Amino acid sequence: GGMRAGMRALPVLMLVSVLGALRAGGTELTFELPDSDRQCFHQELERGLKFTLDYQVITGGHYDVDCYVEDPNGRTIYKETKKQYDSFPHRTEVQGVYTFCFSNEFSTFSHKTVYFDFQVGDEPPILPDMSNRVTALTQMESACVTIHEALNTVIDSQTHYRLREAQDRSRAEDLNSRVSYWSVGETLILFVVSIGQVLLLKSFFTEKRPGSSSSST
Repeated sequence: GGMRAGMRALPVLMLVSVLGALRAGGTELTFELPDSDRQCFHQELERGLKFTLDYQVITGGHYDVDCYVEDPNGRTIYKETKKQYDSFPHRTEVQGVYTFCFSNEFSTFSHKTVYFDFQVGDEPPILPDMSNRVTALTQMESACVTIHEALNTVIDSQTHYRLREAQDRSRAEDLNSRVSYWSVGETLILFVVSIGQVLLLKSFFTEKRPGSSSSST
């Protein structure tokens, strides 16, 4: 069965980007997680199948989220609270629909953006019958395996740096907004103080003093 998105509050899942399958087969997803909300995803898996769930909070609040995974029997096989990022590998023990949820219910005003990568299955060997070979790999085959592993590392690094760049951009924009608001506030305070000083000085010169009027006799 394909990936199905389920929500507790909103009927439609708001997706920022959906990317294609990678390596062993799976899904990358970046989605919006409103405050006081929870979003769950469901995947039907065979018994004895390996899957890995990697996730990271990109924007919002303290960049943390609650996450848990349940097997088809409703047993919680993974649960973490207020995590910025984590990775959960697991090999299924029963066949059925596995559920993994991301919760922002502990936050009453912070809107989050969450990324996850759900990989299913073992990566197929790069060379035919590689696991059953009794002879050593040739120089060309060894080079191919090395290049393949290096490319996998590059893919992981690119994903990591892409997410870090999104985090840094969000923080920079937030900092820029705060600096702008602070500058506007300082300008208003300076304007009010300047007007106050002018009015205060003006009152010194316009204050009426009792004059001594001389009466002629």
